[in-house]
Parts: sequence; structure tokens; C-alpha cells
Amino acid sequence: MKNKTLAAWLAFLGGPLGLHCFYLRGFGSLLGWLLPIPTALGLYGIERVRLYGLDDAWSWVLVPLLGFTIAGCALTAIVYGLMTPEKWNARYNANAPLDAAPGRTQWLTIGAVVMALLIGSTVLMASIVFSFQRYFEYQVEEGRKMSQ
Repeated sequence: MKNKTLAAWLAFLGGPLGLHCFYLRGFGSLLGWLLPIPTALGLYGIERVRLYGLDDAWSWVLVPLLGFTIAGCALTAIVYGLMTPEKWNARYNANAPLDAAPGRTQWLTIGAVVMALLIGSTVLMASIVFSFQRYFEYQVEEGRKMSQ
């Protein structure tokens, strides 16, 4: 029996590592194996910022990968948490009755949804702002080079 509350928390906390995919679909989940790639690239981008500063062009390409991955996993946690018990049990607990307990929404499920909404939207906005700021600063710098 796959528990909706556990799946929502795994998507929120361990989503960038694919933990929710492995929990729901097993180790054969392709998405579960692919999710750590943008996470690792984003962490590498953060390391480049630390080493080379914010002017590093690769960092403003790589850092948002981590942010978008975290935001996407937070959205997945919200979708899991808000799924009706009937739909959850039909999809992930096929042999159980539609109103079985693992698909019910509890206070911990709502907590996962609220935290995913709070953190996910913050990380998404920060990633977008970081990307656009670095892009426009790069464009201004290139414009200055052309005008000289």
C-alpha cells in the first residue's frame, strides 16, 4: 500500500533525488534515475558561484537547474497531497478499496502541501530572478563591448 502522505513528503524533501519516484514506481523508474542529474548540475553551478563569483556565465546557466528541479518536485508534492483518495488508491493501490486509509488526506499531508507551496514558489521565483538578472547583466556588458 502506497501512502499519500509519505509520497507527498518524499516528493517535497527527497524529490530532487527521485525518492518519490522510487517509492511509487520502484527502482525501474526512469524519472527517479534522471532527477539527480539536474540536481547535481545545479549544485555544481552553486560551487562555481562560490569559486568564480557571480560573473561566471556557466553558473547562471547551471544554478537555475537546481531551483527548477526543486520547484517541480514541490509541485509534484502538491499534486500528490491534493489528489482525492479515490484517485490515489485507483492509481497507486489498485487492489485496495477506493476509500482505503493510505489514500486519505491527513494533517501531515496538508503540512506537506503547505510547505511545498511555500518553499517551491520561493525557490522558483528566486531561480527565475537569478537567471534573468544574470542574462540581462550579460547583455549589457556585451552591449558595452560592442559600443567601444
